[in-house]
Amino acid sequence: VVSDFGRILFQPPSAVLKPQSSRDISLLLSFLSGSSLSKVTVAARGAGHSIHGQAQALDGIVVEMCSLPSEIEFYKGGEGEISYADVSGGVMWIELLEQSLKLGLAPRSWTDYLYLTVGGTLSNAGISGQTFKHGPQISNVLQLDVVTGRGEIVTCSPSKDADLFNAVLGGLGQFGIITRARILLQEAPKKVKWVRAFYDDFGTFSKDQELLVSMPDLLDYVEGFIVLNEQSLHSSSVAFPANVNFSPDFGTKNSPKIYYCIEFAVHDYQNKDTNLEQVVEVISKQMSHMVSQLYCVEVSYFDFLNRVRMEEMSLRRLGMWEVHHPWLNMFVPKAGINTFRDLLMDDISPDNFVGLILIYPLLRDKWDTNTSVVLPDAGSTDRVMYVVGILRSANPDDGCSHQCLQDLLRRHRRIANTAGARIGAKQYLGHHPTPSGWHQHFGWRWERFAECKARFDPLRTLGPGQGIFPRSNNAAYGS
Repeated sequence: VVSDFGRILFQPPSAVLKPQSSRDISLLLSFLSGSSLSKVTVAARGAGHSIHGQAQALDGIVVEMCSLPSEIEFYKGGEGEISYADVSGGVMWIELLEQSLKLGLAPRSWTDYLYLTVGGTLSNAGISGQTFKHGPQISNVLQLDVVTGRGEIVTCSPSKDADLFNAVLGGLGQFGIITRARILLQEAPKKVKWVRAFYDDFGTFSKDQELLVSMPDLLDYVEGFIVLNEQSLHSSSVAFPANVNFSPDFGTKNSPKIYYCIEFAVHDYQNKDTNLEQVVEVISKQMSHMVSQLYCVEVSYFDFLNRVRMEEMSLRRLGMWEVHHPWLNMFVPKAGINTFRDLLMDDISPDNFVGLILIYPLLRDKWDTNTSVVLPDAGSTDRVMYVVGILRSANPDDGCSHQCLQDLLRRHRRIANTAGARIGAKQYLGHHPTPSGWHQHFGWRWERFAECKARFDPLRTLGPGQGIFPRSNNAAYGS
């Protein structure tokens, strides 16, 4: 509990609570809100996959959400009715997937990595290649049980205590701790046709991505990544069970050549007579990828969704999993995506970059603007925006010392600040070193966010690791 996936900050708490029920959390927060110990802060910790200590509480109390009983209850609707699962906040998405598939059901929207808790991703947004079609995970929630900063246990939904429901979704753990969620389900496909296409021109790559997300009736998943070097080509193909016969010329150190890859997927449902080969052919004929650089493979739905786990196991074997992860994730307006790409490539050395750079489009109208998530302000009529994830690894054993890590963090901070000022990009899974940085991040949304904090967590007990509402008696929270 003193570290997380980022392995950048190590802030030990004074105590750890391992709750067995929502009531345990409620008792803790009720006690703190009504006692002289009100200076104690509390952070909910799921799977510990934060990057910058967001789930840490220096000298406070960490609530280990995975200690809650792993309760999953299903409701399978009849013809024309919805199906859903009631899930404890500490349950991991992989657990929900495994159980729901036994009933032929599955959630509609995912994250790339499934070993994250339901409460954790709903406190951020939860995005992946299905987001263009079904919206983020927070757009697929019907109801929540939340323990507020005051210690009240509240069941909320879009029609009951909607202010709390909307504030908590994407609320970065600032207003309450999610102890239960009702997740919308759909029929689960049996198989997935997984396709990769390569490009040597960014404009063509992004144009094709935007074409694909305009065809939600044909395909079910769209992502993409930048191919900087041999390492990024091979590491991203660990889970792709086909021979990718692509050996590009990456140029020289002084004149690097960059490539791009789109991956999309088509689902095969049992009750639909879908010819996957035909669908892929219809789609690919409209694309402008490099000639002959299109690769298809058929996998089970479970293996497709769990693909990053294979990469994790490979990295663990190489000793490359438990290293520093100075990641940066940004939402970028469509109008600024070329500028952002240039900004990024000016700051990265393709020959020594270790990790992955994801880039793919999302559609604004799939997001509920009542939630706490901050998106870039809309352009004139742009439905499209992009998510860019700079998922870098920095291994101390390979010479990335403390100084090297700090340099990478400074670079990412510079990219984020410049992109924010120049093109209106916003951080996802944000980290801002000062409260004023958070004010700028929220912009015109700040007033509502602060009002919700005053209403649901007036003593600023929750989520100290985010540094949004620092305690004046402890400067570390704002550092």
